[in-house]
Amino acid sequence: MCFMARVFAIVTAVLLANAGPTANAARRCVMAGGSADMITHDLSVFMAKAALGNSIKGMGAKPAGRIKLKCDSSFPVHCLARQKACK
Repeated sequence: MCFMARVFAIVTAVLLANAGPTANAARRCVMAGGSADMITHDLSVFMAKAALGNSIKGMGAKPAGRIKLKCDSSFPVHCLARQKACK
């Protein structure tokens, strides 16, 4: 077998080996969320994060990445916590 044929065979074998399903490809991820309307900012943050945790736990997933938190300055204070969750 010539050199180029061997190189082609090796490259083809490597590509085929990597073409199969991986552990990460089998995971399904969603953006989970939790919100809260409370009297104080700190309480609203706490309750939004708790609601997010309950949402992720309720779907049988695990959190991935960091929590994105957005609050407004209205009364009552509204906070929305979001995080990627994967099964």
